[in-house]
Amino acid sequence: MLLRTFGWSLGITALGLALAGYVWGAKGVALIAILSVLEISLSFDNAVINAGILRKMNTFWQKIFLTVGVLIAVFGMRLVFPIIIVAVTAKLSPYEAVKVAIDDHSRYETLVSNAHPAIAAFGGMFLLMIFLDFIFEEREITWLSWLEKPLAKLGKLDMLSVVIAMVVLAIAGTTVATGVPLHGGHGTIDKGETVLLSGLFGLITYLVVGGISGYFEDHLEEEDGADEEPDAERAAIPAERSGATVSQVVGLAGKAAFFMFLYLEVIDASFSFDGVVGAFAISNNIFQIALGLGIGALYIRSLTVYLVRKGTLDDYVYLEHGAHYAIGALSIILLVTIKYEVSEVVTGLIGVVLIGASYWSSVVRNRRVGKKSEQSPDKTEINSGV
Repeated sequence: MLLRTFGWSLGITALGLALAGYVWGAKGVALIAILSVLEISLSFDNAVINAGILRKMNTFWQKIFLTVGVLIAVFGMRLVFPIIIVAVTAKLSPYEAVKVAIDDHSRYETLVSNAHPAIAAFGGMFLLMIFLDFIFEEREITWLSWLEKPLAKLGKLDMLSVVIAMVVLAIAGTTVATGVPLHGGHGTIDKGETVLLSGLFGLITYLVVGGISGYFEDHLEEEDGADEEPDAERAAIPAERSGATVSQVVGLAGKAAFFMFLYLEVIDASFSFDGVVGAFAISNNIFQIALGLGIGALYIRSLTVYLVRKGTLDDYVYLEHGAHYAIGALSIILLVTIKYEVSEVVTGLIGVVLIGASYWSSVVRNRRVGKKSEQSPDKTEINSGV
């Protein structure tokens, strides 16, 4: 399974490094490798979050995620999206933006960096909503029970996550968005209005895309429940003869899966642009950045599918918790980077530490549950936490 899942990633890596060596020499190969590692380290928590969503979708949409989704991630988010942002923020035509990206690397770097506050506000609010909705949801299994259980009770208040997100946005718009240094240290600029507007769009995008996908998912579950028959004879009929649709048996399909797919792509966009800005510390060549980050993104996609097919999130139940805490931390870091520089090493380490801690807690829990099951076979532990 490992080779089947990561085969394409390994093949594209070999081709990408060979192309880099042919065009830019040994230095180009080193740059592409470093950029790929940067993307993987910054987006590992993204893979865990994506796996939690992808496992709800059927095989067809999982393949779409690995094919069409990869094209969007590599060419759309790492190549086209930054150019569009440059065109909009610098008030250039698409042609002029492409020309700057290809011919004037230094100016392109400056324009992308100056567009960072708007993107950080959008991505920060989107990721913050993912974290808040997770932490305020009541769930059977908790990791940091002392924190998650009280917050789950607070989460019963309608729209609490939206209110908190708006408060955070207001604080960001009146603090870190003032006196934002321009790229190269040539003065400062007030980005309060830009940050507030972009953050609002991030919040709206989350509510629209997440709300629609959630609606179709709930609607599908209701239909599935309505189709169920109480008698044992009906329950024993195979799925293909029982009247249940394929999507109900193997995962979400149709409109529900489509909006879930859009939701995944927006999450990826929220992660990707931060990586693009950070990549300029390594190279300001748009094609090197796209190739290096694209290879890294491909591994993240493959890792997502691997986690789904191996059932890793079911075996290590706290991984999703750790990934969501990492996303919560990243959302705040994104807002902080509107004004202050935060090293990619710090961002990557926070994610690695939180996911590593949740993985180890899952291992400890599994051992404890296994021992209790051996001592009392009829009892199972449902809720566990630190």
